[in-house]
Amino acid sequence: MGLGITNNALSNVQKQKVNLNRDALPVVIATWDVKNATKKAWETMENHESSLDAIEKGCMIEEANEKGQSVGKGGLPDRDGNVTLDACIMNSKGDCGSVVFLKNIKHAISLARKVMEDTPHVMLSGIGAEEFGYSMGFIKEDLLTEASKKAWNKWKKTSKYEPIINIENHDTIGMLAIDSSGNISGGCTTSGLAYKMHGRVGDSPIIGSGLYVDNGIGGAVATGLGEEVVKTVGSFLIVELMRQGYSPQKACEIAIKRIVYKPNSNYKNFQVGYIALNKNGDVGCYSIQKGFSMTKYQSNKNVNIKSDSYIIS
Repeated sequence: MGLGITNNALSNVQKQKVNLNRDALPVVIATWDVKNATKKAWETMENHESSLDAIEKGCMIEEANEKGQSVGKGGLPDRDGNVTLDACIMNSKGDCGSVVFLKNIKHAISLARKVMEDTPHVMLSGIGAEEFGYSMGFIKEDLLTEASKKAWNKWKKTSKYEPIINIENHDTIGMLAIDSSGNISGGCTTSGLAYKMHGRVGDSPIIGSGLYVDNGIGGAVATGLGEEVVKTVGSFLIVELMRQGYSPQKACEIAIKRIVYKPNSNYKNFQVGYIALNKNGDVGCYSIQKGFSMTKYQSNKNVNIKSDSYIIS
């Protein structure tokens, strides 16, 4: 299914007006069941801080959650036993920052924000990102916990490498927020696929793939097998579909079908899930496989929503 953008379609989109329902704001959504993270983000905006502050503080909750094993400290390592983190953040002005292949610094989302705000660059990687972090006052710490080391040693007995479907603690936290002023921000943070090849980077820190925000339209984030998200530039696609007038839900569904309908797609053997938010505060989520979910905090309610999926059995 093509985007089908014509000059007339673009003209019609440009004429669209958004009537903010401020009674429905703020709103925060995140991939998977991360109520503590969405709670922190919501409270941040209720305290009259920005959606960008909410994204950073919400994602930091999971980065500090050593039991989660998906992001930050305690993340599952690569096949060589190294915990390497990827993250990106994007504000309502269209500015963005990203860190990839980051070691020894727990709050990758915060460092990504520093890249956005304190450097002329969008992305820093590896040792360069780490050294920049120390210059900004970030503390060096060993991110491999005993629990993650034990899991890695167990994996080494077979060294079987394959995507794991719907294991939340092997996955990403992606978050979108719209504050009471109607400004949208987003972020992604992850330790990547468990036992990945050393140096592997997925979609999470790639603007347009793992995350994209257009403050006049909405935002989207991805989770799952990052290679497939990168191949279809999924989050950018969803925002462009919303620009054409599609709802967040329908846009997520089309983006998933873009993956499924690729020639020789092996979609039955991996998971990808998307969540999206538009300028009105409407939300959507969709995935390839059953089992994906989204957490939404809106109108003083913090709920986990089970996603519909392309494969239903």
